[in-house]
Amino acid sequence: MSNLILKINSKDNVLVALQDIPANTEIIFEGIKYKTLEEIPAKHKFFMNNMKNGDEIFMYGVLVGKVQYDLSAGTRMTTDNTKHAAEPFYYRDVDYHWTKPDVSKFINKTFKGYHRSNGDVGTANYWLFIPTVFCENRNLDIIKESLYNELGYAVDEKYKNYTHQLVEAISKGENMDELDFSPSNIPKKERVFKNVDGIKFLNHTGGCGGTRQDADTLSKLLASYADHPNVAGVTLLSLGCQHLQIENFKKDLYSRNPNFDKPLLVFEQQKAESEEMMIKKAIFETLKGLLEINKIEREDAPLSKLCVGVKCGGSDGFSGISANPAVGHLADILSVLGAKVLLAEFPELCGAEQELIDRAVDQPTAEKFIKLMTEYDELAHAVGSGFYMNPSPGNIKDGLITDAIKSAGAAKKGGSSPVVDVLDYTEPATKPGLSLVCTPGNDVEATTGKAASGATLILFTTGLGTPTGNPVCPVIKVATNTALATRMSDIIDIDTGAIVRGEKTIQEMGEDILDFCIEVASGNIIPKAVALNQDDFIPWKRGVSL
Repeated sequence: MSNLILKINSKDNVLVALQDIPANTEIIFEGIKYKTLEEIPAKHKFFMNNMKNGDEIFMYGVLVGKVQYDLSAGTRMTTDNTKHAAEPFYYRDVDYHWTKPDVSKFINKTFKGYHRSNGDVGTANYWLFIPTVFCENRNLDIIKESLYNELGYAVDEKYKNYTHQLVEAISKGENMDELDFSPSNIPKKERVFKNVDGIKFLNHTGGCGGTRQDADTLSKLLASYADHPNVAGVTLLSLGCQHLQIENFKKDLYSRNPNFDKPLLVFEQQKAESEEMMIKKAIFETLKGLLEINKIEREDAPLSKLCVGVKCGGSDGFSGISANPAVGHLADILSVLGAKVLLAEFPELCGAEQELIDRAVDQPTAEKFIKLMTEYDELAHAVGSGFYMNPSPGNIKDGLITDAIKSAGAAKKGGSSPVVDVLDYTEPATKPGLSLVCTPGNDVEATTGKAASGATLILFTTGLGTPTGNPVCPVIKVATNTALATRMSDIIDIDTGAIVRGEKTIQEMGEDILDFCIEVASGNIIPKAVALNQDDFIPWKRGVSL
């Protein structure tokens, strides 16, 4: 019966159920007999020993909570009997050593990407539309509606056709309940520009109102997207009177990249002859730009040119056991190969801080992380919240009882390599290896921030399922369990359930995921989020978002 449970670290005093375990089940694990006092659903934990009020709970080898009242061994961990707790963190001069993975399988591998003049290599070739202010969102929507279907980038034709059938049935007085709901096989329109992977639109709610600091942060974010390796050209729409002026955007763009040389088309509505003329001119000039970037073709590039963001969302009790450690092994391989890896979601590093601090390559790097984490958590506490309130109802239902449990599992995505840099929101990644990026844990705010720091692929692990994508960075969905991968196959790309079943090792699965990433980076595989045009974009205003 020992295959029913898992002890993650030798220091732990809880066991994880790998399958549903009925009440009063006797289990022998590592020579010791345990008996469950109640049903333990898969992904949940039960206590190995009798516990007293205030006793510390360890999982992943770190403090994750404290017991709230006396309880017996075999009791299920719940939000009633367990409260969040984490060790204090500080800089200590640790001589960190790590065991590098074997990278011989990948050392000579390449991917086919789009080479930019500054040496970056993109995994996609996009044209990007940017509004400096929310007032231009409608104009962007009109341009999108005009271009998407004509250029072959629309994915909603089946829904339009289905709606047309329903409306036709209503007009004829037919019974709608008798219509065929089966999937349609409407042929997809061929792309006009074969080497342009898409045209993307960064609709947002900022640029005016709010604070000037909000506009400044948004300007840096939009500049980072314009400068992104996956972007080949930009159309910028401005109203004219907003806080975020065109000059501010250009200043941030050229400060980030003084040699920026991509096509940049700028249209200001308050200086235009009319709205119609501005939109027509924007479409006309953009099509000319698309003709030019369509001449760029994919060429071989070493894996060191990849920049991979690692993210989890809709996490469950298996996230830190299957998908996250597998992605962490991939992260270590890429670090050895000289690629960039980005680990973000600071509210979901609560409890894992000391390990990351000890892995920092120098004291300034460690202290920058401490400063950003401390300021962020203090800001949350100032409004009556805190990192400890991060787990969602879905997280808790599927076994992530405290933020420290969630964080200890989430940090596994970053592997075990040294932390070479710490980046504030929108700061670009410049150093090979693992960098920490300050973002919220919120799925879209975090992926938005990772792309801003230069991620050209994002690996997104999930135990509950989420459709999250990004306008300029392909997002690959990695399921923690086979049930999810089967149930939501329309949004999941990779299934790591074989780890839970003992059919594959973490290392084997990590290598499989890296093989998949190479195919995506080369344009040979299109991730589900990309195929669905799941272009989620939410700027962070630096307020309290967990």
